[in-house]
Amino acid sequence: MGVHPPIEAYDELDSTNAEARRRAEAGEGGPVWITAARQTAGRGRRGRAWSTNTGNLAATLLFTTAKPAGEAAQLSFVAALAAAELADTCLGHGAARLKWPNDVLVYGRKAVGILIESGARPDGTLWMAVGIGINLAHAPQDVERPATAFAEHMAVPPPAPLDALEVLAGSFERWRAAWEREGFGPIAAAWTSYAHGLGQPCEARLPNQTHRGVAEGLDADGALRLRLDDGAVLRITAGDIFFGEA
Repeated sequence: MGVHPPIEAYDELDSTNAEARRRAEAGEGGPVWITAARQTAGRGRRGRAWSTNTGNLAATLLFTTAKPAGEAAQLSFVAALAAAELADTCLGHGAARLKWPNDVLVYGRKAVGILIESGARPDGTLWMAVGIGINLAHAPQDVERPATAFAEHMAVPPPAPLDALEVLAGSFERWRAAWEREGFGPIAAAWTSYAHGLGQPCEARLPNQTHRGVAEGLDADGALRLRLDDGAVLRITAGDIFFGEA
């Protein structure tokens, strides 16, 4: 178990991110992990539903940072790293791969959801709500991409959510501290060691256009470098990336 902020555990919440936001807007700054055995209105990226069945992990870290909003977005890579390390701890090294920007794949299928929200505080800092949902015991069936759960790859029962959170929170804190102290460099290097699809052809679906090329790696700020057919390099800062599965 690593050093990490305190954990508050609830039987049920509408959403751990929603609870963190309510607290932040009331002036709280944490740091505190908020977790619930069941979420009744969990959310993913772009408002997609993220259901949490009993036995899965739903947790949000509320804390503050003095970094500007553009840099604070890099915390999605920190969250992905922490989740990948948890997967390797439970399933063995090599079980997890990371697909830009923050998809955590366990043996090629999605096992983790990450949602980061933030807002300005009166003192000029930002409150951050880093939400992480992990399929420990159950994988959803009604999803746009194939999903899996840790339990599908274990000969023994998966860890209880609170036990998994102890590992996740310790890992997140270690990488968050490195990010605060040294910037994005250490995070980018570690993320790249887990990266799925680098050097491979892919399709980048942006809000208003689609591009095809080869994923080369991360820029210094976390953007994905996409080498187009004509040799030009396009920086992808937001969008969905597909490697042959679309």
